[in-house]
Amino acid sequence: MRTLLLPVAVLALTACTPMQWMRDGAVPAPEALEQDASTCRQHAWREAQYRAWAYRPFGPFTMRDAGGRRFIGWPYGPYPFGGDPFFEEARLTDFCMRAKGYELVPVEKGDPAKKPPA
Repeated sequence: MRTLLLPVAVLALTACTPMQWMRDGAVPAPEALEQDASTCRQHAWREAQYRAWAYRPFGPFTMRDAGGRRFIGWPYGPYPFGGDPFFEEARLTDFCMRAKGYELVPVEKGDPAKKPPA
């Protein structure tokens, strides 16, 4: 039980770390950051909705697992949670921000200039 408790505690502590988008080692102006983030969110939402609902050319398939048993499954993408538009939207937003030159880094404690947006 103790061996399972340590990884769970570490995961819980790292999940609470505030993160901030930075470009070229500095936090950009709030207006520029919000404009880029908004654009990326809009494009990601549109692409995720297109992939999730409008582009389903096939219905469920009958497939076989490793033991040879049959089951019914949907042909989702190669990524985990590929058919869920919310996970896909988050992944695409992250990709867009990184393509614009941003990097998601933890906010250092005690540095008031690098607070995450509210």
